[in-house]
Amino acid sequence: MSKLKIPTGILAMAVVALMATSCKDTKKENNNEDAHHTEQMEENGHLDDGVQDHSTMDHDKMGLSDKMMDMNKNAMRSSQIVGDYLELKNALVADNKEAAAKVGEKLVGSLENFDKSKFDKEQQGELTDIIEDATEHAEHIAKSHLDHQREHFDVLSKDVIDLISITGTKKTLYQDFCPMFNDKKGAQWLSATKEIKNPYYGSKMVTCGSVQKQIN
Repeated sequence: MSKLKIPTGILAMAVVALMATSCKDTKKENNNEDAHHTEQMEENGHLDDGVQDHSTMDHDKMGLSDKMMDMNKNAMRSSQIVGDYLELKNALVADNKEAAAKVGEKLVGSLENFDKSKFDKEQQGELTDIIEDATEHAEHIAKSHLDHQREHFDVLSKDVIDLISITGTKKTLYQDFCPMFNDKKGAQWLSATKEIKNPYYGSKMVTCGSVQKQIN
């Protein structure tokens, strides 16, 4: 039986062609793997970016939450002073000298017990001046007759307004204005209701005045 002889040149060309094809397939496979790897890196990069963004957002939310908590705590520190002040205002609306004197004395204690330590240095200085002045007028209210009580309440109201501009307030308040008091120079006061009840004239002109603004 005769053997099939393949010319050496043809055999060599076939081997070269086979190697070339194998090389192309290997290169294509490697390119596919590289592309897949690149896609994974890009996806991971996006995921990392997402995590970083969420982390920043969470940090910002925590910072905002901390600020809100501090504001609430500061408002709570002034709540006793505001409560005493409103009680004093109601006593003057009712022309009740004795009740006003009693609340004035209580307000002195609340002012003296006010904790300024949680505020910054500049605010502490401002609060010290406000509280010293407010305490002086509360002491006079505790010892004076009705007309003088109302004169001291005028300045005390300014002090309390200045106080809550720094501390904030836990309750909604209304800043009211009476145009007639103090020789028509006018006087402010704070109230927990929109309804005008004038502490400077009481029953004489109880509805005299208007709301200047709402304080939240």
